[in-house]
Parts: sequence; structure tokens; C-alpha cells
Amino acid sequence: MGIKIGLVGLGSFGKAFSPLFTAHPLVDAVALCDAEEDRVQDQYERLKSSGKISEKDLTTSFDEICKSDCDALAIITQPWLHAPQCIQAMESGKTVYSAVPVISLPDYDEILDWCGKIIETVQKTGKEYMLGETTFYRPQTMFCKRMAQQNLFGDFVYAEAEYAHDLDSWCSLREVNKSRQQGKVGQQAAAFLKKYYDRGCKTTPFSYPTHSVSGVTEVMRSKAKKVAAVGYRNRNNDPFFAHSEFSNVTAFFQMENGAAFRCAELREISANIGLHDEDFRIYGTRGSYAYNDWRNNGRTEPTPEIKPNVQTKVTDAEMRDPLPPEVAFAFNRMLNGDQVKEGDDFVPAGHGGSHPYLVHEFVSSVAENRRPAISAWDAAMYMAMGAAADLSARKDGEWVDVVDFGKTWD
Repeated sequence: MGIKIGLVGLGSFGKAFSPLFTAHPLVDAVALCDAEEDRVQDQYERLKSSGKISEKDLTTSFDEICKSDCDALAIITQPWLHAPQCIQAMESGKTVYSAVPVISLPDYDEILDWCGKIIETVQKTGKEYMLGETTFYRPQTMFCKRMAQQNLFGDFVYAEAEYAHDLDSWCSLREVNKSRQQGKVGQQAAAFLKKYYDRGCKTTPFSYPTHSVSGVTEVMRSKAKKVAAVGYRNRNNDPFFAHSEFSNVTAFFQMENGAAFRCAELREISANIGLHDEDFRIYGTRGSYAYNDWRNNGRTEPTPEIKPNVQTKVTDAEMRDPLPPEVAFAFNRMLNGDQVKEGDDFVPAGHGGSHPYLVHEFVSSVAENRRPAISAWDAAMYMAMGAAADLSARKDGEWVDVVDFGKTWD
């Protein structure tokens, strides 16, 4: 027997996921929720041919969908609502998927407090939480995890990562902010944030650290112990940064495994020359990865012989783990029509092809009643790294300990 999943938040990002959740073979029924009734109706018309959505399962009330018979909720709403909505959902008996970040606020102490509350709610209710972090399922993360599992990196030495997203890039952050302040919920944003700004709170790029830190930490399976960071403040009085302490922050983490990790969150950068928006490079004593390029020297023990690196160029398709055939087929047919046949190639899309993998992992974890990848502890770890980096930058690069929320990996 499959599961029933509620999709909460049907704006531009939510609409990218709704067909995938609906198409998954383990999903028998879908409920739709958004504060804007026209969005609910639009998605109902788009997805009703699946036979999985009934008109009785359409609502504009979050409280109502929390009281529904759904097994799980996928919450892709405004970022300042994520944490409290996830907690309410878990307390109502639902497993939850949350869009990133855990919560977006210009107060790092409160962010970490919400992380702790989410962990406490998981422990108290027995319901699970999954953060929908896209870098976790980018091709390079999957590939490097396989190499690490075979110990082909050797000892990790150094890593670097960035989320290089200029405010005027092809995905304009100015336009993103404008869109988030529209509609019934978005119009509440200014009033909600004003109480923080009145207290002198300011945000920084590291309030959204998940794209830059998650890939490296997952491949290494190691937490950050402490960090020293440097911030760059906007110098031309751009109104976009009116409530930002920094427009760019570069952090240097000391990892528990002894490796060094340089991480940059960049929102004011002319062009991503040499950078791939959300990407990382990892270097070990035996193997190294950067930009679809894998090198391994096969050096396993001391020897007087020279051990040259062997280079392997890998494509994104080669780096990805395969989805189960029946899942790939269902996604492919939902997105591309009934002409799709079993065995036809399915090219994953969305943030490096991560969207189908995120949906499959969450749905599978609900069906199997297990802890999902990117659990509440992983999510808290990412946010704690961002909070510590921000604090260090505000202290002109002083070393700051990273809060440890507890065990992440088995």
C-alpha cells in the first residue's frame, strides 16, 4: 500500500516538485495546499489526470492539511515559515520534507534555537524531518561519496566550495525577493522582518549555507569544529543589501577529520569565472576531484617508486547514481507525456538534476518508515556552520567554535 502526501506551497519552486511527488510509484494519493486558491486549482488541473488527487483534498489552510489523513507533508513555502510549519506538521503526526533553508531569519541565535526545536520534535513525536538540500544529490556529490566509500581519496586534506550567486545573475536575487513579497503570505514579509531590523539585526550570505557546506561534509562525513571567516560589505549603497551585514563571506573551517575546508558564500560577484554556482573540489592523499575530473595515484603504502596520477574525466550522467527504473519511468512519463516508453532515457533536472533524487529519497523513507538522508541533525549541522562563520566574520576573523547538535552519521 502506498502513501498519501500533502504538497504545501505551490509557487514557482513548489510547482517544480509537485509533478514528481505525484508521479512517484509509492504515492497513492496527493493533497494540495496553498494560501492562494488559484495556485491550488492550477495544480489540480495540471495533475488530476494522474488519478491521485481528489477535489476534497484541496485546501488553502495549513491547519486543515495538518489535520488531514496525509502520511507526510512536503513544505515548500516562504523560508521564514519552514521551521514552525514543520514542527506543527510533525506534532500533528506527519513526516515532513522542508525546502531549504531550515528557516531564514536575520537572527542566528533564533535560527539555531529553531534547529534545536526541530530535533526535539523529531525525538518527541517519532516523526522524521528531511531537508531538501539540492547539493546533496548533485552528480559530483554522488560520485565523490562512492569514491570515499572505497577509500579512494585516502585521507582528506583540503576542500573548497562555494555558492556563487550574484544578485544580478540569470536567476536574479532582486526578482526572487520581489516574488517572495507577493501574494497573501508574501505581503506579510515586510512586517514580519521589521521587528528584527528594528533591533538592529542584519542577515548575511551564510544565513543560507546549505548549498556550499553540504556536499563536502557529506562526502567527508565529518563535521566542522571551528571556523575563521572574513566578510565583504557592500560599498555602493545598493538597496538590496540594506539589511545585510555582508554581501560576501569567505570562511575557513577546521574539520574533525583534520582537513581544511574553505567555503565562500558570494552574492556580489561580477562573474563566476572558474566557479559553477554551487560546486566543490575535494583533495586527498590518494585521490582528488574537481570539475568532473578525478585523479588517483594508487598510493597505499610507502614506496620509493613514483606513483603518477591517473586522470579520469567523468560526465554528470556517469557520476549520478541510478534511480530505480520504475521511478525514473514514472517521472519521465509525468514530465514528458504518454509517448515515453519503459527504458527511455530520463535526464534528471532541477539544481543539477537533484530534484528527482530528493523526491525519491523522501517518499522512500516515508514508505519504509526510516530516517531520511539529510535528517534534522544534518540540517542543524549546516545551519550551525553558517552561524559560526557569520559570527567570526563579525569578529574580524576570530576563530569561533561550531555548535554541535549531536550524532549525524552512523
